[in-house]
Amino acid sequence: MTKAIMLQGTGSDVGKTVLVAGLCRLAANRGISVRPFKPQNMSNNAAVADDGGEIGRAQWLQSMAARVPSSVHMNPVLLKPQSENGSQIVVQGKVWGQAKGRDYQKLKPQLLDYVMQSFSRVSTGADLVIVEGAGSPAEINLRAGDIANMGFATRAGVPVVLVGDIDRGGVIASLVGTHAILSDEDRAMISGYVINKFRGDVSLFDDGIAAVGRFTGWSSLGVVPWLKAASRLPAEDSVALERLARSGGGALKVAVPVLPRIANFDDLDPLRAEPDVDLAFVRPGERIPADAQLVILPGSKATIADLADLRAAGWDADVTDHVRRGGRVIGICGGYQMLGVKVQDPEGVEGGALEAEGLGLLAVETVMAPEKTVRNSEATSVECGDPLSGYQIHLGVTRGEDCGRPFAIVDGKPDGAVSGDGRVTGTYLHGLFSSDAYRSRLLRSFGLAGGIRNYRAGVEQALDEIAAELEFHLDERWLGELLS
Repeated sequence: MTKAIMLQGTGSDVGKTVLVAGLCRLAANRGISVRPFKPQNMSNNAAVADDGGEIGRAQWLQSMAARVPSSVHMNPVLLKPQSENGSQIVVQGKVWGQAKGRDYQKLKPQLLDYVMQSFSRVSTGADLVIVEGAGSPAEINLRAGDIANMGFATRAGVPVVLVGDIDRGGVIASLVGTHAILSDEDRAMISGYVINKFRGDVSLFDDGIAAVGRFTGWSSLGVVPWLKAASRLPAEDSVALERLARSGGGALKVAVPVLPRIANFDDLDPLRAEPDVDLAFVRPGERIPADAQLVILPGSKATIADLADLRAAGWDADVTDHVRRGGRVIGICGGYQMLGVKVQDPEGVEGGALEAEGLGLLAVETVMAPEKTVRNSEATSVECGDPLSGYQIHLGVTRGEDCGRPFAIVDGKPDGAVSGDGRVTGTYLHGLFSSDAYRSRLLRSFGLAGGIRNYRAGVEQALDEIAAELEFHLDERWLGELLS
């Protein structure tokens, strides 16, 4: 029988994703065949699984931690927010439909069957499956038909470890409160709890552990410190984006407008890790810095809607002035579409306005279509021949005069566009900055040293460091039973 354990949180962003990744790497380092699994994820940071189709970027990272190919079955239900109260629903890697929040609640019983099918697929041939919950089981208003937390755990018979974040404060109340409002059936699934993100002397929390045990009867399975290495992992979703600040005082200032439906912003992580780069995330109400040398327009889940918000923030004028002053712009996926003359959505695929004027910085036009391009890709830079490796997740076809100057050859075909003066570039290739040779050449073009750094190796090292921390700080007996 395949073992399984599920990490649920007292709230969102308590560190479940990193703990699951660390446990996967710890198990893999001990020679255990381990797989990650998340029944339901909500994120516009998606990845292309090795078996085709979309999954949450977090599960892609966790499969990397487990040293196994990623699969759409590791994240069978992915919700990609398109508006304030509606999301695209991706099931087992493919677009299944769209729904607003209240309507989605009615669909969850149907989706549980897909979840259980995928859990069976992931479990087959594995020694251990480590499951990540979503949000919190304390959201009892969503318990009926739940597939993300206790609904899955009770259906699959998977024991639960509750994770509390002490850094945000109130961790004792959040643990005890969760115990108080769970049903007897759900409460019985919890085998213990972990305190996460602790700073300082752990012994100062001894009385806190005693208090939690007195109120709940649950055992502490460890107090995990603030994991510094987690900052070197790809960001998971918009909750993480809210915490991202400027990366430092590097010589090259790169500005990134943060739009409401920003997607796959982990494209920027390799640049953020560069000591010579000052990556500035520009929020609504702020202007794009006039001294930025490069502006990057990242992906978007709804290009036309985000174009309207870009104009409302005054960033269209900022970007145009930036180019006029001699600055450079790179647009990725939705950002590429925004750089063109026009974006059309005749079939209402994005669910909003059917047409919008673009920024006009590239002589191209985009027409949205229902069929989505989803694939991992190998590419070559047209300008310099550097190898590129990434992935594509996009709707729409982009054509126009500037496509005659493609950015790259992707899977044997021209991709993207470059303006006549070479200052504006667009591409559908996500992950291009992870390609060390290309990133190095880009930095050198701005007068920086541009020494090649192995970004992927840095992520691998961070996973090993996190695994070592968990091995040291988690309960030895519990880990021994789990990883035996």
